[in-house]
Amino acid sequence: MPHRFLLLCIAAATVLSAADPIVIEQIVAKVNGEIITRSELERMKRGMAEEMKANNANAADIAKAIQEREKDFLREKIDTMLLVQKGRDLTINLDPDVTKYIADLQRKSKIADVDKFHAYIRENTGMPYEDYRAEIKNNMLTRRVIGQEVSSKIVIPKAELRKFYDEHKNDYQREERVFLREIFLTLDGKAEAEKLAVEKKAKDLVARARKGEKFNELARDNSDSETAKSEGELPPSKKGELRKELEDKVWAAKKNEVLDPMPFPNGWLILKVEEHHQAGLAEFEEVEGEVMNRLFEPRMQPAVREYLTKLRSDAFLEIREGYVDTAAAAGKSTRWSDPMQLKPETVTRAEVANQKRRKRLLFVPVPGTSTGNISTSKS
Repeated sequence: MPHRFLLLCIAAATVLSAADPIVIEQIVAKVNGEIITRSELERMKRGMAEEMKANNANAADIAKAIQEREKDFLREKIDTMLLVQKGRDLTINLDPDVTKYIADLQRKSKIADVDKFHAYIRENTGMPYEDYRAEIKNNMLTRRVIGQEVSSKIVIPKAELRKFYDEHKNDYQREERVFLREIFLTLDGKAEAEKLAVEKKAKDLVARARKGEKFNELARDNSDSETAKSEGELPPSKKGELRKELEDKVWAAKKNEVLDPMPFPNGWLILKVEEHHQAGLAEFEEVEGEVMNRLFEPRMQPAVREYLTKLRSDAFLEIREGYVDTAAAAGKSTRWSDPMQLKPETVTRAEVANQKRRKRLLFVPVPGTSTGNISTSKS
């Protein structure tokens, strides 16, 4: 009987081996005990290729771009992992934000069934739902950490902004233009009752925007136009470029004004005037935000890299031979420790006994306490 059992085990193992080959994942780096695998780097390469292909890049351009950037894939993974870990250390909780983001996505997909929505996520991202959710959370977490730990600490005095403006006034000569955002609610394929509901929704959205809700978010979450992807943003317009029925209303509106919903044969249009540039030199107060961005951006990237270098210096990093972190901290060892190559240590019985004796000798009783047997067992 024991032999029969052994043969059955061997047979079962053989069948499993043939039917389900074991894929051994190669670990290429460890970041504070968390691993980065070779397949993760391969996924980054595939994702980059697919994104470029979707933008009509040819095979040669894709291959060249990947060759140039591939060396930094590991650096990017380490950057992300360090920022996510820091976010956990700071106890930043983004679960409500992630849940809202996913709920908005499900509403826009118009897929109410949970299983079908999860299948939709897999089909469009190539990731299981849980992995996609984790990816969204990590992206939010990295942005929050950078905002909290880096960008919030970059301070540019107003005097420096004013000085830059005075020295670059030619950059702030303007043509008269308006900058708009839109929300468009379609009536295509709607029954009469549904059309009334769309009209009501348009009026509700205007009311919400005027009460202080962010128009760009309302556009992103509600608009049926392609511009929803860019939060309703439209190209800037000069006088005479807009449709006649819009021209007078738009040019008479003030900055940040949300116009009443306008009916069209195929839907309802809501516009917000984001900016209204007058012709001539813009006043400093008008362009202060633009000046800030011009001075802020060149300082941001070096500050982020400096912060990530510090995180590397404080981290426990191991990188397998053949892989390189292109942003490694100077003087920081990232030598790979392979457990399979560690030599076993041996000790004698006498050394073990001596170690136990030394431990007892190192014990110093606190005055006034008993040094007797503290075991609860009885002989």
